[in-house]
Amino acid sequence: MRAKKAVRELLDKLPDDRTLEEVSYPLYVLQRVSQGLADVESGSLIPHEQVEQELRPRWLLGDA
Repeated sequence: MRAKKAVRELLDKLPDDRTLEEVSYPLYVLQRVSQGLADVESGSLIPHEQVEQELRPRWLLGDA
């Protein structure tokens, strides 16, 4: 979806009395989800098993 269209659709769903701060969070979420979907499509993901293998020692030993 084109960015401008996505922003317009998001703004149309929000109540008119929202502040810029209240609008910025849904825009942030929209951007992060869009980036995640793009990562899935491009195949630039890290398998769960690899993440677990790399983080397990930290989980068990702390940051030491």
